[in-house]
This record gives sequence, structure tokens and C-alpha cells, in this order.
Amino acid sequence: MLKIKYSMAIFLIFIFILTGCQRSFNQEESSDQVTFVIGVSQANLIEPWRVIMNEEIKEEALKHKDVRIVVTDAVQNSEKQILDVEKLLQQGIDLLIISPNDSVALTPIVAKAYKKIPVIVLDRAVEGYDYTLYIGPDNKSIGREAGKYIGELLAGTGGNVVEIQGPTGLPSLQERSAGFREIINQYDNIKIIDTVIADWQRDKAEDEMEKLLQQYPKIDVVFAHSDYMALGAYKAAKKKGINTIKFVGIDGFAGPNGGLQLVEKGILQGTFTCLTGGREAIQYALDILNKERGIPKKIISRSNKITLSNVFQYAKVNHEVKKDNSNHKIVLGFSQLGAESDWRKANSQSIKAAAHAANIELIFIEGDQQQESQIRAIRSFINQGVDVIAFSPIVESGWSEILEEAKGAGIPVILSDRGIKSADNSLYYTFIGSDFVEEGRRVARWLIGKETTTEGVNIVELEGTADSAPAIDRKKGFAEIIANHPQFKVIYSVAGDFTKDSGYEMMKSALEMYKKDIHVVYAHNDDMALGAIKAIEEYGLRPGKDILIVSIDATEAAFDAMLAGKLNCTVECTPLLGPQLMQTVKNLMSGRQLPVRIITSEGVFPAETARMDRLNRRY
Repeated sequence: MLKIKYSMAIFLIFIFILTGCQRSFNQEESSDQVTFVIGVSQANLIEPWRVIMNEEIKEEALKHKDVRIVVTDAVQNSEKQILDVEKLLQQGIDLLIISPNDSVALTPIVAKAYKKIPVIVLDRAVEGYDYTLYIGPDNKSIGREAGKYIGELLAGTGGNVVEIQGPTGLPSLQERSAGFREIINQYDNIKIIDTVIADWQRDKAEDEMEKLLQQYPKIDVVFAHSDYMALGAYKAAKKKGINTIKFVGIDGFAGPNGGLQLVEKGILQGTFTCLTGGREAIQYALDILNKERGIPKKIISRSNKITLSNVFQYAKVNHEVKKDNSNHKIVLGFSQLGAESDWRKANSQSIKAAAHAANIELIFIEGDQQQESQIRAIRSFINQGVDVIAFSPIVESGWSEILEEAKGAGIPVILSDRGIKSADNSLYYTFIGSDFVEEGRRVARWLIGKETTTEGVNIVELEGTADSAPAIDRKKGFAEIIANHPQFKVIYSVAGDFTKDSGYEMMKSALEMYKKDIHVVYAHNDDMALGAIKAIEEYGLRPGKDILIVSIDATEAAFDAMLAGKLNCTVECTPLLGPQLMQTVKNLMSGRQLPVRIITSEGVFPAETARMDRLNRRY
């Protein structure tokens, strides 16, 4: 027996040495080939959606031989995920991709990582802007679209709806449910009779549905926050021999028991795609690591409604532009709203320069601040048969008719800088620009940090063009933050047109009305702030000292004003959208599905750091 044990020990040591040598050899071989190591921190690998996300990440990474992926699983534990990220950083990864288990709990470690390496956040956004890129869905919009569809299913008859959610407390699910209820509550004859939690699990959804069927004699529609849970609910109904309930899910994946197959089989009435962003994360990770220009700050994924009427065409249609572009020079028609400010002039120059660099033929028409002029320009693009139309709308409403014409002509439309209001999101392919609401929030956060007094702070708000997206959203974001700080009060708010002259006239009126009781001026752009500065000086007060002034755009003139001590802060709204627009046009023409929103990366520049910040400015 001793001889046998001794022989076994020698054998195991021999095997260990061999495997150890083999591992060392492989690692050495890999290190010669690997250029980038990307750490992937997953919240869990229980949810089918996250399993598919991981598969997409690995599949995309395999296309690049010089990339190595290191994946960790937090098993739905935020503390473990924090430790996972710490270990990945210690291992010397070049970039971190993280899908947080909890947005709030993971914010500090994401910010810490961002100080060292680029960070891509997937699905659940962290608080603040301390990351390189966020890729995720618009959950509230998905909820709204699901509500609209169920409203159509129950049109005329009404009915009872059951909602099946994932884990309790997730902000993404709260947004999705809020959007859904916002629409359903508009119907007097449709009622959400119950909401249950199934934690993304098919079996748990099946168990919960069995209880619901015992409790409620009439259920007309089940809305599940994942196709997997919708399938579980369907199985429970099938066991009972009930075939009158309609099931609607979210995810829309291909493959066995994926949402697309379930729609094909008639198990689901419909599903709404919710892309994981896994493939896109690797694509952008390599762009970031290779220091490509024009990396956005946020990418909001597109969601498609899939029903039996379009499921078989989805893979082919999927927002593709069906043209053979191998030997075709792309023609882009761009309608600019005007040249009302330094920002707009820089924006126009960026578009023209980027089109030239990308070898795209550009037909550029300015609209002279008139919607009618822009509509004429877009119609001329349609008549000329351009490949793509892009425009910066002067106002949000009144575009449906002309965009229907473009859609009928088969010409895709891209919104640049400003968005529109439309009940039909198929009228345009994507939006490229700033998050105007977030810009308003940033102004408010800076102001609250600057003015720490508990006494009343009177604010004059100089708004942009009435009914324009930046004016509406910048006002909304600012109001959202100061609502929690009652000492800040907007005493005067009036709409201008983003020009220096309007800022001057509005500020003169405010000073005549409130005299020296004005403590802060918040201007929706730098040009109006510069006009306000002139009015304040003429009144005999010192701008930047007697009255704090904060604006949005971060133009060269704003930095001059800060260096002169007359402007206290400017929040960036980059006009350099040209490179992103041209890349988007190329992606569109190659047949790639575009996200619904592409948000640019921007900063906050206080006067205290203006001299240093200006060194890196390109406009």
C-alpha cells in the first residue's frame, strides 16, 4: 500500500509539473499576441438576458485575436461586484465593461476605475458621468410602447391586465413599469389587476401565474418584463386549458424559446426587442482603446415591436437601407436651422469638414431660423434623391408631413443636435446630439455647489427659442434639481432666440423689474449670457460678481468672458457633431441597425479652471 501511495504521489507531481509548464507556455504565448485585456464585470449570470449579453461579448471579442476577455460574475451581490472590479484593476486590465448589480452601490467603484482606465457601463446606468460610455435601453419608452400595444389589443373591449416583473427595486424595471402604466392609465376600460415578482425566472413566473389564475377568473393580457417569464406564465395557463389570454414580453431574442420563436409559434402575441449591447460594447471598447475620435457618451439602444405580422421580416428589414454601396459615393442632404450663434457656426463647419474627410457628398442648406425654409430644403433633398437626409430642427413640432414624404421616398432621416415630437418614431432613424435635460441638471448642480447659503437666491432664466428641444429640456433639467432646494427661486423666465441681442433685451427687462434683487442669471446658451453681461454692465453692476452668470455651450467667447471675470461657469454642449454624423451615415448605408439616440460626451467648465481648460478646446 505504501508503494502504491508513493507511486501515485510521484505521478500527481509529474502531472502537475507538466500542466504547470503548459499553462506558463500558453500564458507567455498569449501575452505575445494579446494587445488589450478587457475586464467584464457581470451583475449575475442567472438571467437569460445577461447570459446572452455575455455570449455576444465573447463572440465579438473572438473576431479580434489581440483581445483577451476576463469575465467575473457577482451573483447578484453588489459587495462581491465591487471586489470583482478591484481585482480586475489589480490584474492590470486595459478597459472595464460593467453591468452593475445596483446603480447606486456601484457608482463609487466605477468612478474609481474611471480615474485609471476607460469604463463602459451596460444596461443599468450609474449616477453621475464618471464613465467613458454608457450603452443601454430607454426602459421607460419600452414600457410606453408595450402599453400602447396592449391598448391596441384591448381596443373597444377593454380588459384586465397582469404585470410580471423582475427583481424588486431595480431602477430599470421601475422606469419600464412607469412607462407602461403611464399609457394604460389613459384607458378607462383597461385595468392592471395585479403585479407579481418573478425574478426573471420562467419557473417562478409559472408558479405566480398559477396563483393568479386561481385568484382572478378573468385575465385578458399578461405583460411580462421578459419573454422568459412570459413563457412561464403561458405554460401555467396552458396547464389550466386556458387559451384566451394574450401574452406580451420583452427581449426579442432569436434561438430556441427566444422571443422571436415564441411569436412565430403564437405563444406570444408580441415582444419588444431589448438589445444587450454586448457586441456594441466590444466594438466601442476597441475604438476607445485605439483612441478613435468622436466616441459618444451615451448610446440608447433601439427597441422594435415584433408581432406575427413582421417577425419573419424582422431579420431582413431591421431598419436596413437596402442599397449596394460598394462603388457608390454617399449623398447627404443637411438642413441647418441657421447661423444664430457662434455655436451654430462651429456646428456647420464641423459637418462640412467631416463630410469632406469621409468622402461624402454634402448638400448643405441653411434655414434662416424658419421652419418653412427647412421644410423646403428637405423636400428639395427628396426631389434630388439623396441617400440620407439629416437636419437640425428649429422647433419640435410640425415635421410629420415632410418626414412622411421622406419615408415614402425610402430616404432615411437623422436628427442632429435637436429632437422632434412625433407619435411615429419610424419617421427618423436616430438622434445625434446632447442630453439637454442633463445639461440643465449640471447647471443646477454647479449652482447649488457654488451658492451654499440657506437664504433666498433669486434666479433669472433666459430661455432659448420657444418650443425648441434645448429650451424645453434645459428648463426641465434645471427645475428638476432646484426643486429639492427651496432657497433657489426662478423669479423671471422668458423665451428668447439664442442670440446676444435677445439676451441683452431680456436682461434689461429683468433689471428694470427686479433691480438689484437678482442674484443669478441662468442663460440657455453662451450668446444670450454675453448679451446679459452687456445689459448688467450698462445697469452699473458687475457681471460675475454682483450677479453670478452660468450658461450652456462652452464656446470660445464664453471662455473669454470667464477669463475676464464676467462669466462664472459654462456647461459644454459640443457643436462638433460632424464626425459622429458621418460615421452614423456610413453605418446606416452599410445596413447596420442604429441606436435610437447617440449622446455626445461633454463637460462642465467653471471660471476657476477656465485658463487650463481652454488649452484643450477646439472651438
